[in-house]
This record gives sequence, structure tokens and C-alpha cells, in this order.
Amino acid sequence: MPASKPQQLDWINNLRVIALFAVVMLHTTSPVMEQFHKGPLSLWLVGDLYNSLTRFAVPVFVMISGALLLGREYELGDFLKRRLSRIIIPFLFWSLVYVAYMFYDEQVDYSGDWWLTTKQVLHFLKYESSYHLWYVYMLIGLYLFIPILNKFIRAATEKEVLYFLLVWFVVMMLDQPYLSRFKPQLDLRYFEGFIGYLVLGHYLANKDFKIRYLKSCMWILFFAALGLTALGTYLLFDHYNGISTLMYEPLSPPIVIISVSIFMVARLSKPKLPGFMVNIRDFCGRYSYGMYLGHALVLTLLDQYAGLTFKLFTPIFSIPVTALICFMLTSLLVYLVNKIPVIGKWISG
Repeated sequence: MPASKPQQLDWINNLRVIALFAVVMLHTTSPVMEQFHKGPLSLWLVGDLYNSLTRFAVPVFVMISGALLLGREYELGDFLKRRLSRIIIPFLFWSLVYVAYMFYDEQVDYSGDWWLTTKQVLHFLKYESSYHLWYVYMLIGLYLFIPILNKFIRAATEKEVLYFLLVWFVVMMLDQPYLSRFKPQLDLRYFEGFIGYLVLGHYLANKDFKIRYLKSCMWILFFAALGLTALGTYLLFDHYNGISTLMYEPLSPPIVIISVSIFMVARLSKPKLPGFMVNIRDFCGRYSYGMYLGHALVLTLLDQYAGLTFKLFTPIFSIPVTALICFMLTSLLVYLVNKIPVIGKWISG
């Protein structure tokens, strides 16, 4: 595999900000899915479309990590110290912020017993203090494995990398509910999970594709998978008369296709952004991790104190508007946290 340096390419920066906004929009949209048979079908269909459209965010984040971190040479101790500290310290800070808000909002009772309170806090640190922090737990696990995986990537031929990706995709297919009956009693855990997205991101970022109209093919795949996800989710909801996230799962075939197509379209596109947009992109990219950690709190505050949700006006517009406002306010919040003397740069993310 060629040893290119995608970390120096603008498309990675563009893609990171796109995925970050998609996360915010996804979490703005998610409450709409609870409105099935509780309101107009048109409202739910809008939510279904936006949900399907933004589910690529986390897989693309992992693919970006694979593109940036695999295939490089680094010392084990330095990698673990630098990379993990940049993830764990902001994560602990924001986790405690969410715990504090739960006590403030009386979602958790404060008994006055310091030992009981300590156990409650530790419980939330163990099992997530907010719904979106599952990603960080998963990411830490991936980072612990990256130095080992990197040895394979640096020594592997393209055929060996493709072998890994093929087995990963087949195992993922066999893990789908309607196909799991065909899964043999083999121990295939080493090919499961988000690790495949790491390798996929590295491969797609470095492979020199010589395919005509590749970008157009990616757009076709994107819209086909998007339609399949949205329609499939509607049919599943209608069949089960309730929530079914089968088509939304990040380790499902349609989301893999959407994620790959978005990743490749970003790589193959070379938009000429005006200077102010480049500055905005770089600003958001610099604080992207902190914005991921903090946006759920901003969304909650906007709902509780400003009444700003998908219900504000026509959902097809109110969802992206709410997400955009949350995106901007979160970037400001993380910027201000970053400016706290001494500790700001460590805890902001």
C-alpha cells in the first residue's frame, strides 16, 4: 500500500466537519422516530429520511481515524500516551459535566451521602453519562488495538488487506438478524465490530483507484443505500408497530455503503472554498472532538430553556436549523472552555 499522508489533505478536514454536523443533526432528529403513529406520518417520514441521511457519521469518524493513524511509524509508548490522553481527559471532564447536570436537573436524586454519590458517579463513568458517549468507549478500545493492527497494515500486501475486509464484511452480513441462522459455529470475533472501518478508511484513503466515473458511481450507491435504509426502516416500523433500528445500525450493509460512498465522494471532490469557509472548517475541525462531547448538553439546554427542537416549525426545516444553531453554540462553548487558563486545552477536547 502506498504511504501517502492523508492527514495533510483538505478532504479529510472537510469530511470531519461534515460528519460532525451529521452527528448533531442525527441527535436532533432522533426524537422524531418516537412519533410513529403518534402524529402525522409526514413528520415521521421526515425524521426517517434525516436519520438515514446522517447515520454515516460515526463510521466515517472511525474511517478517518484509520486513514490518519494506520500505516504510520510511531513508538508504542508515545502513541498510547499522546493519543489516549487526548481522548480520555476531555471525555472524563465532559462525562462529569453530564453527571452534574443530571443531579442539577434532578434526574438523579442527591441523598447527601458522599459515598453513595461517589458510587453513583462511578456508575455513570462506567456505563456512559450521556447517550452519545458510547462512541468514546468504543474509540478507546480501538485505540488500544491500533498499535497491533498497524503492524499488520504496514507489512500487509493489498491482497491481504482486501482479504481482511472481505471476511469482515461477510461476518457482518452473517450477524444480521435474518441471516444469522446461516452463521456457522466458528469463532469469528476477530473480524467483528468497528475495526473493519479502521482498515477500510486506511485502504480507501491510500488506494490509487483507476475507475472511470468512480465519483458518479459513489453517488448512485449513496442514493440507492439511502433509499433502502429509509424505506426499509418504514416497513420495519410498520411491521413491528414500533421502533426498529435494524437498518440504522452502523454495522449494517446499507450504512456501510452510505459511509463508503460519502468517504469516497469527499476524497474525489476538490471544492474551492472561499477563505472564510476554510477558516470556519479549520476552526470546527480543531475543536471537533470537544464539540462531539458537548453537543448533547447544548441540545438539551436548547430544548429546555429555548424550546428549540424539531417541533419549532415545519420539521423538514426546523431539524437542520436546530442542528445548525446547536453546532454553532457548541463550537463557541468548546472554544471558551479551551481558553480556561492552564487546564482548558486539556479538557476541552
